[in-house]
Amino acid sequence: MTLMKDKLTKYAELAVTVGVNLQQDQPLVINAPITAAPFVRKVAKIAYNLGAKYVHTEWNDEQLTKITLETATEDSLGTVREWKVKGLEQMAEEGAAFLSIVASNPDLLKEVDSKRVSIANKTQAEAMQQYRKYIQTAKVSWAIVSVPSQEWAAKIYPNLTPEEQISSLWENIFEVTRVNEADPIAAWNTHIDTLQNKLKVFNEKKYKKLYYNGPGTDLTIELPDEQVWLGGGLNNEQGTYFVPNLPTEEVFTLPVKTGVNGVVSSTKPLNLNGNLVENFSFTFKDGKIVEYQAEKGYDALRNILETDEGALYLGEVALVPNSSPVSKQNVIFYNTLYDENASCHLALGSAYPICIEGGAKLSKGELEAKGVNTSMIHVDFMIGSARLNITGETPNGEKEPILVDGEWAN
Repeated sequence: MTLMKDKLTKYAELAVTVGVNLQQDQPLVINAPITAAPFVRKVAKIAYNLGAKYVHTEWNDEQLTKITLETATEDSLGTVREWKVKGLEQMAEEGAAFLSIVASNPDLLKEVDSKRVSIANKTQAEAMQQYRKYIQTAKVSWAIVSVPSQEWAAKIYPNLTPEEQISSLWENIFEVTRVNEADPIAAWNTHIDTLQNKLKVFNEKKYKKLYYNGPGTDLTIELPDEQVWLGGGLNNEQGTYFVPNLPTEEVFTLPVKTGVNGVVSSTKPLNLNGNLVENFSFTFKDGKIVEYQAEKGYDALRNILETDEGALYLGEVALVPNSSPVSKQNVIFYNTLYDENASCHLALGSAYPICIEGGAKLSKGELEAKGVNTSMIHVDFMIGSARLNITGETPNGEKEPILVDGEWAN
């Protein structure tokens, strides 16, 4: 018990010091499920000990969310609580840091009408556009971490007892977030340095195109001349370095909106708001999805793609070696934060403006003029495996391997 308590404290410290990298007299906003209350209290105590101006917690409850989606009127699902939206925007404008703690149930909404879920999600996305811009342009520091829920742990380890399920998932989390290292913060600093070295190579190469080949995948992605590769962490508007995802193993940039052609197939299930989408594929022509299919979760996928025009285009290209620490856990997490760091992935919807030179200061129209996709959604889906090969084409037309059988070529 003492060892577990020590690891939980280290994990909370990582979330505050490495994740959002909270500064003296800076507000912290926590979004968390009520089941994570004990962990939230640890985070809050650490934040105050570091000099937080205040800690504000936005609580949520998955079961209440499900009840709302099942029984509220469609008019209610399409109604925005403006005071809440404005409150988040105000705290962002005050320079707050934002920490999301996730303890999801992958099957929560599998029996809920996907159309009703779509109405609620679209309404929320429209209302949160300004706040989302603050996040995607790194105006503020933000981070996402996960803690186990019984339902999530049971999904991953169905053959274990409930206690063993939770214990096993905690051990997975501690391993991939480097909590098990003797000095987790030092281990993270070393990891970030490694990612920075990889970014230096990509930002010097300025690949013109990426060619993907693997089972069910034959895809070409054009990259903009002004591309910026990112990974590990970012600097916010005040110059504070933060790490948005714990864990994180990716390097990523954005594609030219109309420069994606071919077919790509998923290699891991996608959890869309409590609905699992499995064994799906997309066919692209001039950047747009012109055909798609899914063995499971087709309606949930369709509703996401119908959010807006930008949902039919890609906004992110991310590379992850198949031997990443998350992949080495040898489990499907049914959680995008983890599965995307075990696998190369792409994202439907909006691009991060900071993945193009000067993008943080550009308007929506200016971004679109540069071939940057904009949308109310950003949904990562996994395409990596030990059989995926990626080739890069340099500005002078030379082609060179980037990933061979899922691993870095160099």
